[in-house]
Order: sequence, then structure tokens, then C-alpha cells
Amino acid sequence: MDVYIIFTDTKTPLSKMIKAYTRHPYSHVSLAFSSDLTEVYSFGRKNADNAFNGGFVKEDMHNHLFQRAHCAIFKCPVDAKGLKAMKNFVFAMEQERDRYKYNVAGLFGVVVKRGFGGENSFFCSQFVAEVLRQGRIEISQKPSRLMMPRDIFCADFLQLAYSGPLSSYPPLVSEQPCKMENTMLMEAL
Repeated sequence: MDVYIIFTDTKTPLSKMIKAYTRHPYSHVSLAFSSDLTEVYSFGRKNADNAFNGGFVKEDMHNHLFQRAHCAIFKCPVDAKGLKAMKNFVFAMEQERDRYKYNVAGLFGVVVKRGFGGENSFFCSQFVAEVLRQGRIEISQKPSRLMMPRDIFCADFLQLAYSGPLSSYPPLVSEQPCKMENTMLMEAL
């Protein structure tokens, strides 16, 4: 069994700042439970057009922010027990999503190498690291509050599945004609 780790560069001003500091091509990381990326989870923008309203999000890879993104998608092997623990962790967060906030202070904590933030606050790489730990997958000895996307990207157990424009990722492209046909059908009615 596999989970999928999605690294993206959305080319926003915030992503450019993060990339300048980390010197890594990707500023955001998400996790999906299937290769078609229908259920992608992270901590980020609740509204694609507002960088200041963040928290736990179920991301839509067809959103304009992601459709212009460059990405690297990795498969991460996990056993059945680990996968169940990961899903339980994420789905419990999803049920109480309003309790979780974006860990802005934690971003600054990474810079000074001190983990900041409350119990229910995460930034994207911190969240993905925590989900992986639920599945008994350790990236490094580094605490999740100090984890950057590049730390996860460099994990030797990840297997590259795709790299390039997210809009060209085959499972997303094959999904598009059906959506377009449905839209044209609804417009015709």
C-alpha cells in the first residue's frame, strides 16, 4: 500500500519567500491516500485567494492555485496498520477542522530552530511529518515542528511517481474531460 506525498511550488509571494529561505524548489507539501489525488490534505490556505486565512484543508488539485503549480509526487509505502492509523488521524482532524489553526509562529520557529506553536496548530510539513509518524514512518530525528518540505523530500524511502506541471499529472488530466463534458451538458440544459 502507498500514500502519496505532493510537493508543490504555487509561485505565490509567500511560496517565493519560503523557497528563498529553504533554497528548495518546493514550498508546500500535502498528503493523499490515493494516486488520483481526490483526497489531498495539508495545512494551508482555506481560500486559495487569501494567504492569511489558513488551517487544516482538504485541497482541490483542480484549483487555479494548484493548476499553475510545478510539483513532485512521491509514493510512500505503508503497511495496513500504519495506513489505518494515518487515516484515523487525518479524518479525526477533518471532523474537527475548526479546532486547528495554521502555525504561523512555527514558521518563524523553524528559522530560529525552536518549535513554536500551540497543540492544535500546524504548518504543511509539520502536518505531513505528524501523519507519517502516525503510520510509524520516521523521516528523521528532527521534531515535526522543525520539519521543512525539503526534509521530507529527501527521505530515502520515497519513490518518485511524477514530476512536472501539476496540471499535466496523468490522473488529473484524465479526470478533466468528464468534468468538462458535465459542464457543457449542464450549460446546454
